[in-house]
Amino acid sequence: MKKLNGFITYVPIWAIAMISLALGIGTMIGWKRIVVTIGEKIGKRHMTYAEGATAEVVASSTIALASGLGLPVSTTHVLSSGVAGAMVASKGTKNLQRGTIGNIVLAWVLTLPATIILSGGLYLLFRLFI
Repeated sequence: MKKLNGFITYVPIWAIAMISLALGIGTMIGWKRIVVTIGEKIGKRHMTYAEGATAEVVASSTIALASGLGLPVSTTHVLSSGVAGAMVASKGTKNLQRGTIGNIVLAWVLTLPATIILSGGLYLLFRLFI
């Protein structure tokens, strides 16, 4: 039996290229909404430099640890959690905009089932033509 050297070994180059292209286009189109939400809408006031630095250090450490352990994480989810944590540490939970936090949590909860359904549907569709 062939030993698994890594997941990337079995991913075709065209798939890597298409995913990279899709992520790049998505970021070019939606960057402003993401930046404004994370930077201005999680808390009730603009972040201080210390809060921003704290959120970035926590996010980068968490992402590095997850990468080292081979765990998949969403960098946006990790960073938004870091921002919320820094805001809470600074001024308590009253400093958070509950509506934005609720939308973020809802997005976290819906992401996994939505992607499962979408990928299953696309697989069934592609199976008909390929």
